[in-house]
Amino acid sequence: QAQLRESGGGSVQAGGSLRLSCVASSNIFSAYRVAWFRQAPGKEREGVAAIFAGTTYYTDSVKGRFTISLDNTINTMYLEMNSLQPEDTAVYYCAARSDWSGSIWYRESTYNYWGQGTQVAVSS
Repeated sequence: QAQLRESGGGSVQAGGSLRLSCVASSNIFSAYRVAWFRQAPGKEREGVAAIFAGTTYYTDSVKGRFTISLDNTINTMYLEMNSLQPEDTAVYYCAARSDWSGSIWYRESTYNYWGQGTQVAVSS
């Protein structure tokens, strides 16, 4: 059973930057269906960004500020987060689909592998 492990979370002031990493224990990223989700306190988990079947997607609130990338040679995906705002505070999760199925990038049920989450806290 493959595992995903996130790192790079932390506390920053508004306007700051963080880079999250997600390392897979095997090459489950080879299907190119990977995503970052986040869950803020009291809110549902939401899709933030994805590389899905050759297309990159972002939720509207992070467009122009966040960048998702994938390096299959080292089984690692990234989320570069710039111009962070307090509303970006959440636990961030990486997710992956290990086969070629699934069609909706922002739906949790699309993904069959999840990391344990990393906390991002942005203060004003």
